[in-house]
Amino acid sequence: MPPSSQLPARAAGTLPFAGREVARIGFGAMQLPGRGVWGPPADHDRAVAVLRQAVDLGVNHIDTADYYGRSVSNELIREALHPYPEDLVLVSKVGAVRDDDGAWLPAQRPEELRAGVEANLRSLAVDRVDVVNLRLTGPEGGREVPPEEVVDLDSQLAEMVALRDEGKIGGVGVSTVTLEQLRQALPAGVVCVQNPYSLLDRAGEPLLQLCAEHGVAWVPYFPLGSAFPGMPKVTENPTVVEVAGQLGATPAQIGLAWLLAHDEHVLLIPGTSSPDHLLENIGAAQVRLDPATKAALDAVAPPAA
Repeated sequence: MPPSSQLPARAAGTLPFAGREVARIGFGAMQLPGRGVWGPPADHDRAVAVLRQAVDLGVNHIDTADYYGRSVSNELIREALHPYPEDLVLVSKVGAVRDDDGAWLPAQRPEELRAGVEANLRSLAVDRVDVVNLRLTGPEGGREVPPEEVVDLDSQLAEMVALRDEGKIGGVGVSTVTLEQLRQALPAGVVCVQNPYSLLDRAGEPLLQLCAEHGVAWVPYFPLGSAFPGMPKVTENPTVVEVAGQLGATPAQIGLAWLLAHDEHVLLIPGTSSPDHLLENIGAAQVRLDPATKAALDAVAPPAA
């Protein structure tokens, strides 16, 4: 194997993260389970092979959750990679569960957050999860929460800090947060924020700027636009398509390369169950955007003033 500095996933550099150093292109495991992020994958052997291939290419940051599948993505990661490489950073999340029909349900109370961490420890077969994101559930996450389900954020953060102090998790992250919630969470020692963000959706720009000010990693989900039918996709934007043709890259690579170039605190976790798409995603690390091209892409959907 070549030196770590020459591995493809590390061509875009690395970033300090929860006391470790990770490649700026990681891997998201959400697409490994079956349809609807539920049940076993359509091709078990291919899912295992994709995980191993990602690590062979230099990925050392894998994002998952015990409720993906239920437990399916974590069990695939364990099967493919355990005992884990020494430099591999496993990141999971809590704040939701799945019922027996696969429906997504909130699990925001402190005791539910603790149970979620314990579930991740079991399914990943580790004594500590390197980073665990507290994924908040609310209107910003696309779901109105009944008043009786609202849990005080300080109580949630206190439980996450307690789990960190006990050594069950290495770092605390937050996900699907508002700017005010992020400000409230920062004193807890937050190491990353996972929010929707892409070249086409820059509503989170103020949160990204706050992360940069505090040295917090910004880990966007939906990095190529919405995954839902009928919603704008970065890969279909005319400017992105034109730039891709000029640079001999794919539109997906341009969308990911823009994120890497936009701010040095960005960590990417594009997910796939396809070996070809994995290579395409990691290839974004090789794409270089000159100032004029970067400016043209910046102008596609500038953030509100």
